[in-house]
Amino acid sequence: MKNKINTGLKFAFIGCGLIGNKRANTISKKSIQGCFDIEKKKSKTFSQKFNCKMYENYKKLIEDSDIVVICTPHKYLEKFTLIALKQGKHIFVEKPAATNSSKIKNLIFKSNTFFKKQKVQVGYNHRFHPSIVKALKMIKQNKIGDIMYVRSSYGHGARKNYHKEWRMNKIISGGGELIDQGSHIIDLSRIILGEFVDIDSTLKSFFWKAKVEDNAFLTLRTKNNKVAFLHASCTEWKNKFSFEIFGKKGKLEINGLGGSYGKEKLYYYKMSKNFGVPKIKIWSFSSREDFSWKNEISSFIKSIRLNKKVSCGLEDAYINMKIIDNCYKKIKRL
Repeated sequence: MKNKINTGLKFAFIGCGLIGNKRANTISKKSIQGCFDIEKKKSKTFSQKFNCKMYENYKKLIEDSDIVVICTPHKYLEKFTLIALKQGKHIFVEKPAATNSSKIKNLIFKSNTFFKKQKVQVGYNHRFHPSIVKALKMIKQNKIGDIMYVRSSYGHGARKNYHKEWRMNKIISGGGELIDQGSHIIDLSRIILGEFVDIDSTLKSFFWKAKVEDNAFLTLRTKNNKVAFLHASCTEWKNKFSFEIFGKKGKLEINGLGGSYGKEKLYYYKMSKNFGVPKIKIWSFSSREDFSWKNEISSFIKSIRLNKKVSCGLEDAYINMKIIDNCYKKIKRL
């Protein structure tokens, strides 16, 4: 990625897997202080790739840095966030920030009570995809009128023995597709429609032999009856991202996220006065690089520099997780 972020601040990376690498790819190697992963092979590979120090003591790594980027499996996100808070560091933690809402609530309490000077941003990078950014701008400009509902389908085809990976282990992940990809489309729906007061869900394990869901179907309603109809799946077989926003004067449709999800496109369907076939305009975005990762980190750095509110804080993560918790609790009551 060209024009990588170089702020003079030192970044620590906790977690050196796929997402840790995606985050680090956006930052100048000169700004990466070091890395830590419980799997030393991953740490070594990361340190060689980004020319940084491989730490065996994560507390020392945090101490030596200004910003801590936490990209671990869900179970450990809260733990490292608390340690970094106590050391007075700014924190960028991957979504969903913890495995349940009570743990995020604890982070909010600690952050607001004892560590007010530190910025904590939660990584919901889909907010920064160019199609989403443009769609939100068009909504603000009233291009499709009052919003009525959204419909989204987000899924992938997993891979062989996927049911043995940590994302399908409830103790480590906190759940299945709902907490993984589902959390992204819940977050986007909240931004567009507002807060949800009525939650209906069906969570099923159709294919993978795991104790978590491989498909999540949600119907969410706001107090003024706007509706989000959402489906997250790891039996999609061909990776897919579809997000549709329906207004009283037209519709916005986002398809693809680049890479294996296909070229990212935004479709604008403008309703004609006499109804019938709408006027259609299409924007296509580069599929070579996913700039959402870089734009999200840049937004975080800006909030630190200007001492402004982060784009997606713990409070947002808490609300998203409350919805997810509600769905999981319903399963237990059945």
